[in-house]
Amino acid sequence: MPRVTIKEIARRAGVSKGAVSYALNNQPGVSAATRARVLRVAEEMEWVPNRAARQLSAARSETFGLVLARTAQTLTEEPFYMGFVGGVESVLAERSYALALQVVTNLDEELATYRKWAAERRVDGVIVVDLRVSDPRIPLLRKLGLPAVLVGHPELADGLPCVWSDATAAMHTALGHVATLGHRRVARVAGPPEYGDVWIRDRAFVEASSRYGLETKVIHTDYSADQGAAATRDLLAADPRPTAIIYDNDLMAVAGLSVVQGLGAVVPRDITLIAWDDSTLCRITHPRLTAMSNNVVGLGAEVTHRLLALLD
Repeated sequence: MPRVTIKEIARRAGVSKGAVSYALNNQPGVSAATRARVLRVAEEMEWVPNRAARQLSAARSETFGLVLARTAQTLTEEPFYMGFVGGVESVLAERSYALALQVVTNLDEELATYRKWAAERRVDGVIVVDLRVSDPRIPLLRKLGLPAVLVGHPELADGLPCVWSDATAAMHTALGHVATLGHRRVARVAGPPEYGDVWIRDRAFVEASSRYGLETKVIHTDYSADQGAAATRDLLAADPRPTAIIYDNDLMAVAGLSVVQGLGAVVPRDITLIAWDDSTLCRITHPRLTAMSNNVVGLGAEVTHRLLALLD
């Protein structure tokens, strides 16, 4: 597709080429209303900055971007992102870099944020989380020429730099543990199926269940405490019900523990619960929850080191 030019943007926006240049380069010389109109038209026309021209300028924003497409409630409850952002910030502080954190409600808004950041040169690179299968963010980031490091398995990254933990090995370890304890009916309360890491865990869960001869059931949720609790109630209402449940995050596991105790069952005597990430939540419950440990702070730090290395 032919590259959209500044002249074409100027014609559609009804302004001069100079005004477009000022607006796209975030420079003074145009009114706020004109700047907003130019940026809106540029986004509608899918304008992409000329990479060669950008490289002529050594100026950097010294800012990395992170977009989280989650509800505000999930972000306030979920300990993963607090630890992850803490790891990112610990590295950025050493280099006097800043983090532009944008919370959006859906993937379309996330894509629009990347276009805006690229057009305004707001960030030097981005950290991308919650990879999807056939993720539309990957081709967009390539098109924008925006340096990125992805948090996810190489199968999902399509050749872009990525940092990941071995969820397959972890799932085999978890199911091997419950099988050793004598469990034969094992359930999993999983995250959204469109997420790549959930897809990989789904696959590993099936493989490991077959390996250990387990009867299994999976319920997908949105990672929230409410849905984690609801899934636990559904599982415990079944006949026969599972004797072990693995949760895709700590928040759902804690909610599940509350449901189990509310029904008068005792953990781990009557049922085994396993959380994922091993945050502080798992250590303040009674009894403490067994968890697959994941160094979330270290993950955030490593991703940031990788992104800095792309720019050095």
